[in-house]
Amino acid sequence: MKMKPKNNKPKLITRENFRRFGWIIELPDRKVSKTENLFKIIVRQPKQGWRVAYLVVRDRVISRLEQHPESLESFEPVKGKGLLFLTTKKDSASIECFTLDRPVILKKGVWHGVVSLSREFDVKIVENASVRCVYWSLGRDL
Repeated sequence: MKMKPKNNKPKLITRENFRRFGWIIELPDRKVSKTENLFKIIVRQPKQGWRVAYLVVRDRVISRLEQHPESLESFEPVKGKGLLFLTTKKDSASIECFTLDRPVILKKGVWHGVVSLSREFDVKIVENASVRCVYWSLGRDL
């Protein structure tokens, strides 16, 4: 006997109707600041050792890069357009720039920074549950 779902008509996902199944990866309160980047941890699984976060990039330039010596980190574009600046060594001449148009995972210790090419650039991030950040001031804007 074939089982049919209660309702074959697809629903739009909302926080209310999806809550019992999981989480929407979003940043609903975007009005906190119109000029600063926003970052929010969406879900954390400390016993399993990872977390999911949502980043809204509004920066058009960056003056520093960061790295996470003990954590891999994914950058998964959701909406908008942006650039990802990367280097494996603390040498400004070695910084490379990529269009962030597909999901990527950075190795531990990679220096990185993200800027927006659109008004806002939304990015989903998955990383260790606890992340140590090291910052490198570039002395100029990229």
